[in-house]
Amino acid sequence: MVRGRPGERPAGTAEAGKGAVVATDEQVVYDPQTYQTGMPYEQLTRLREAAPVSWVPERSVDGAEHGPGYWAVWRHAEVKQVLKRPQLFSSELGATQIRDPATPEDLAYVQKSMLNMDPPEHSRLRRIVNRSFTPRAVERLRERIVERARLIVDEMIDGSTDHTADFAKVAADLPVWTLADVLGVPQTDRYLMFDWASRVIGFQDPEYAAISLTDATGTTPMAKAALAVRPSPGPDGTMPDPRTRGGIPDLYAYAHELAAEKRRAPGEDIMSLMLSQVDGDGLSTDEFENMFWLFAVAGNETLRNGIPGGMYALLHHPEQWRRLAADRSLLPGAADEMLRWWTPVIHFRRTATEDTELAGQRIAAGDKVVVYFASANRDPRAFDDPDTFDVTRSAADHLSFGHGPHYCLGSMLGKAQLVAMFDALLDRLAEVRAAGEPQRLRSNFQHGIKHLPIGWTLR
Repeated sequence: MVRGRPGERPAGTAEAGKGAVVATDEQVVYDPQTYQTGMPYEQLTRLREAAPVSWVPERSVDGAEHGPGYWAVWRHAEVKQVLKRPQLFSSELGATQIRDPATPEDLAYVQKSMLNMDPPEHSRLRRIVNRSFTPRAVERLRERIVERARLIVDEMIDGSTDHTADFAKVAADLPVWTLADVLGVPQTDRYLMFDWASRVIGFQDPEYAAISLTDATGTTPMAKAALAVRPSPGPDGTMPDPRTRGGIPDLYAYAHELAAEKRRAPGEDIMSLMLSQVDGDGLSTDEFENMFWLFAVAGNETLRNGIPGGMYALLHHPEQWRRLAADRSLLPGAADEMLRWWTPVIHFRRTATEDTELAGQRIAAGDKVVVYFASANRDPRAFDDPDTFDVTRSAADHLSFGHGPHYCLGSMLGKAQLVAMFDALLDRLAEVRAAGEPQRLRSNFQHGIKHLPIGWTLR
């Protein structure tokens, strides 16, 4: 097959009216502005059906320089091939975001994160924390998750005078509460994780890039010390890049404050476990900082957007709500279907380690290879009638938790939260309805809902 490169494909030259230029499907999918009005399923379908792998130019976005472009992988089978072959498609060479880190120093630092490692180093770090996510460990947390989900739903209902609420805000509390429990973060400080995750994942969205919802009143001295070094917008109104070591100093300050506290009084949480490895020379300081970042930020986002995404699906498919109400045994499968149909993480990047071929497409060593989960989860080769939301579907092969060596450690914990939240909602609400237009995140990476107004009828 002839290798296609950026200059060989016209970039948005079709005219639509006088002087108008129509963007190519690749440009639409790459543009973060696209996602404020919805996932571009029409474009993803055309790209997926045209070829399993195709070239996407990196245009200048938000003042960033043009990138070299990348190979996008659209189909389910080929996405799995990439993710299970780290020896050919590396997480480490250029990290896992489309945009390259700004400096070699930034790249070297993020390469200390488990997210941006290949085996055997990735395997070493994964073993350190794996015991915190075993079925037995999740089962110990399940009772508290169920209790908290019911409290959140009760507070939503009791706090509303008109039977409406912003469900995106309501749902955000369960993931941060659970992560605080897993990490050993005091519950008074948990919304620090909401702010950090918003700034990192929502760096392309002005509302989230500079967000600060944490009220220092009632927080611990650790939180107050972190808030004291939180960066402010610069003269141009922008925040420093939160995906760099210097861009989110409050997170790292808190990590070290919490570490000091855990050394004084260790527990059974992940922080205490990680610190035993740091102190025993099993984990470097950079690795410890990146591990805290990974759990506090990445561990938050899939569920923070997956729970509202599941509600969005049910609002638009009320018959599926009635099915769940009639048969709660469907909830575990429905959780997978919610994550498939909504797909919180749109893509992840790998980098080719050598000249290779994927689905007949030649790929050169050093090329970026970006797998699109949002496309693969709607691939008709993997799922019958994939655009339909069906809580009776067997959707366990969805890719929202990844695949291969980097398959999400917290997948069972995530599903437990989805099941608990919708079980609690079904207990109290006879039906739900949209109560306004949702506001979506401006991001080509995270399929996010910032605001989701809902209304309900009580049982």
